[in-house]
Amino acid sequence: MARKLKTYQTSLGFFDLAMAAPSMKAALEAWGADSNLFHQGAAKESHDPGVIAATMAKPGVVLRRPVGTDRPFSEHAQLPTDLGGGGPTKAVRKSKGAKAKQPSSRPVDKAAERKAAVAFEKEQKRRERERASEEAARQKDRERRQQAVDKAQAALEKAEQEHAKRAAAIQAEVEALKKRSQAEKARWDKEKERLEATLQRARG
Repeated sequence: MARKLKTYQTSLGFFDLAMAAPSMKAALEAWGADSNLFHQGAAKESHDPGVIAATMAKPGVVLRRPVGTDRPFSEHAQLPTDLGGGGPTKAVRKSKGAKAKQPSSRPVDKAAERKAAVAFEKEQKRRERERASEEAARQKDRERRQQAVDKAQAALEKAEQEHAKRAAAIQAEVEALKKRSQAEKARWDKEKERLEATLQRARG
């Protein structure tokens, strides 16, 4: 059974955030908060009829508006245009004045609540599928890179083995040439000695 949704609101960076979610935990996860903003007093359940209507129309979707204003919440809000202004803006003053208003006493539409809860679950499942798809793509990329690394490593090891084989063959040839050189030197020393002796005898 779909859980009843509530509207939660906070401010992060340049935006006020609001969303319809079944719990504070779900809202924090959707906001990407790394701490409990509700315990810190930086987030709250909203009772503003306009905010509730906007979030219930798109349950599970994080809506934004420029921080400190009373503009309507939307998925793609523009950055505040009065950053660094000298005094409170008209929107801020208007927002402060609205604090005195009491929450709406309109009757609760049970069918709309159920519809919003179902829509939230669909949005949550969509986000989960999107995260799973992204993780699968990352995993595939990791496997592809690992295959490339393994292939390059195998090629390097094969080349090293081939090099060692050729180096050993060259070394064997060097040893053989060294032995031949030594044998030739011994032969020449003996031959030279014999010829010099013959020359010496011929000279008398």
